[in-house]
Amino acid sequence: MTKTLIGIITCLLAGTAIADLEDEVRCREIGFSNSVEQLDLEAFRTFIDADARFVGASVLRGVDEIAAGWSVFFTEGFPKIKWRPQIVEVLEDGRLALSRGPFISVSKNAEGDKVETWGTFNSIWRLNSDGEWRVVFDAGNPGPGSPGEEILEFVHQEDNCS
Repeated sequence: MTKTLIGIITCLLAGTAIADLEDEVRCREIGFSNSVEQLDLEAFRTFIDADARFVGASVLRGVDEIAAGWSVFFTEGFPKIKWRPQIVEVLEDGRLALSRGPFISVSKNAEGDKVETWGTFNSIWRLNSDGEWRVVFDAGNPGPGSPGEEILEFVHQEDNCS
């Protein structure tokens, strides 16, 4: 076999492996959102790396602080949040990944009216020694105005993760 052919086969195999890892991360991100949607705080905690940082108005560090900061989303009623990854990229070494996409937040205003807001999240995932992907960095930015129909459809679409 020539060096060129070996190189092409290696690249194709690496591309397949990276695509598989990207699918794993996409499904982990969806599972992460599902844990919040289903009000399952214990499941939520399993997606967070022990050394994680969630950056918003302040920085939340570690599983306990992040879980406490997100506890408002684990109560019946409002607020609610849901997100889905549009972009997933895994580094060539297969140990670090980025997922990015829209989130929808539903709350109530002072008058009790339902308010939908949206934005974009960014999560950095690390493949841990136990073979599980966990979030190490997470941040989001609000979007302008109300979420458009395209954003709503994307966030609420069926996923094919088991």
